[in-house]
Formats: sequence, structure tokens, C-alpha cells
Amino acid sequence: MNTRQQQLQAFNRLLDIMDDLRAKCPWDKKQTLESLRHLTIEETYELGDAILNNDLPEIKKELGDLLLHIVFYAKIGSETDNFDMADVCNDICEKLIHRHPHIYGDVVVADEEEVKQNWEKLKLKEGKKSVLEGVPKSLPALVKASRIQDKVKGVGFDWEEPHQVWDKVQEELQELQDEVKVGNQDKIEAEFGDVLFSMINYARFLKVNPEDALERTNKKFIKRFMYLESKAGELGKPLMDMTLAEMDVFWNEAKKL
Repeated sequence: MNTRQQQLQAFNRLLDIMDDLRAKCPWDKKQTLESLRHLTIEETYELGDAILNNDLPEIKKELGDLLLHIVFYAKIGSETDNFDMADVCNDICEKLIHRHPHIYGDVVVADEEEVKQNWEKLKLKEGKKSVLEGVPKSLPALVKASRIQDKVKGVGFDWEEPHQVWDKVQEELQELQDEVKVGNQDKIEAEFGDVLFSMINYARFLKVNPEDALERTNKKFIKRFMYLESKAGELGKPLMDMTLAEMDVFWNEAKKL
């Protein structure tokens, strides 16, 4: 692995290249914080895919893409004298030191859970009015639900035992079924949301990341369906012309693979 000096040299090289691109490249010169935003989100998801696939070379590549965006934002900030890369680094360093008093102070913690609780308490002392302020509004709903539940758990608002959460799931499922019988679409949607929220909560007690679990199922379904498509292609028969029974034969083959 590289030495610390080599790592700093590589980072300095990236900063120099960013200076060149911003000064000389027509595309890079036109970019703004807003124009880069959707690209950054895309890069973050690509990194997430690489992590789920445990593709280490791809993880390295995607980390580089994401780092480029961070350097890009800092460069734009420096052009308006609002902040530069040093400000970004120093701010996060100060935050980490402040929020880890068990490392940089005299606070004693028993375990990881106590660290998370102290983190949320410190954020409130810093002036935040709610522990939920740190949950981005634009997060996908599934991820947002997980973050909300993690946040409130940090201040003690949580179930005590997994079976209590499962009972809540069952309760929400029954309420959903009741509304399905009535047929009020708005209430059905509301109850369906409650079911999802309670299932995400249960996943947390099972130590399962619901986003990862669902994406794993997505990938599994895609793989099996593409197998079904390929087999239909070998037969020269469009899927829409096949019966469900015929499709099930290949689907079951795909499950065995």
C-alpha cells in the first residue's frame, strides 16, 4: 500500500488536475453546484452497486469518481471565496473530534450503541431542534425510513424486543386487508405505507439492511427473468405468446441455477 506521503501527493495531483480542467476544459468550466448534483447522485448509486457486487476494482474506480465530485464542488466554492478543499477537510475533522469525546476527550462508552446515542445528543446540543433534521428530504423513501428509525433509536424511542415489532407488522397487515375490503384507495395506500415502514423496522431488529435486501432480490429477479427471455429466444417464441405454465418451466430452471 502507499505511504501517507504518497497518498498526499496523489491527492495534490488531483487538485492540480482539477485546477487545469476548470481553467481550460469547456465542459468543466460550465459546471455549477446544481449541474453536478444529479451526476453525483448517479455516481453514489454506482458505488453502491459495486459494493453490493463486492467488486473491489470497481469500488476503487467509483470512489475515484465520487472523490472527483467532492474536489469539483470545493473548487467551485473557492472561486466565490465561500470555501475550499482545506475548509471542507477542516470542518469534517472538527466535527469528528467534537462528536467522538470517547476518543478525544474523557467520555467513557460501553459499546457501539452508546456511541450512536452520544452522537445524537451532541447534535442536539449543537443547536439542532430535532434529531430528524439530519435526514435529507430527497432521500429515496426506503432509505429515508431506515434513517428515521436509526435516528429516533439514538434517543431511546424504540421497541424493546423483535417480537414486538413483528406483532406490529401483523397489526399493520390486518389494517391493510381491512382497507382493501372497503376499497378506499387513499386509505389502502396509507396502510400499505405503514406495512412497509413496520417491515423496515423489523429488518433493523434482524440486522438486515432493507435497501440491500431489496436490491439483492431485484438482481435475483432480473437474472432469472433474463434467463427466461433467453430460453424463449432459443425456442423462437415471444414471451407474450407463451402461457404462464410454459414460462414457469424456465423460471424454475433459473431458480435452480
